Amino acid sequence: MTLPILWSFRRCPYAMRARLAIASACLDVELREILLRDKPAAFLAASPKGTVPVIQHDRHVIEQSLEVMLWALGRNDPEGWLDMPDLGHALIEETDGRFKMALDRTKYAVRYADVNVDEERKKAGAFLIRLDAMLARQGFVFGTAPKLADMAILPFVR
Repeated sequence: MTLPILWSFRRCPYAMRARLAIASACLDVELREILLRDKPAAFLAASPKGTVPVIQHDRHVIEQSLEVMLWALGRNDPEGWLDMPDLGHALIEETDGRFKMALDRTKYAVRYADVNVDEERKKAGAFLIRLDAMLARQGFVFGTAPKLADMAILPFVR
């Protein structure tokens, strides 16, 4: 039996969330760390879009980090990460959308000359303040143990 291949990049927050779920699920994968500036041909053949993470197993390819998390936890979820209210999925969506956009426009302001960095910082800050209030109540977003939302958001606010 061949192991699934996980194409990854060490500092990518999307790849981090995938690795967290794979570790929680206690799955064995063949980890292939790549440099995004020097993508191997085998990686691009598996995933022409050229972003990580990617799970490649036989002829099946998963190219989105949240889908990789769900794939891993769907096989084994010993910590109960999937036992989460629907609000958790909305929070992940907000993180991946509005928050990530504001975060990028703050961190990489030179790439966005037409954007008001102070406004983007306020948007990102408002999200972080709301998240901090949720965490202050019980330690994790939805209780006393981590759920999918905690680990999907963590790499972006580390």
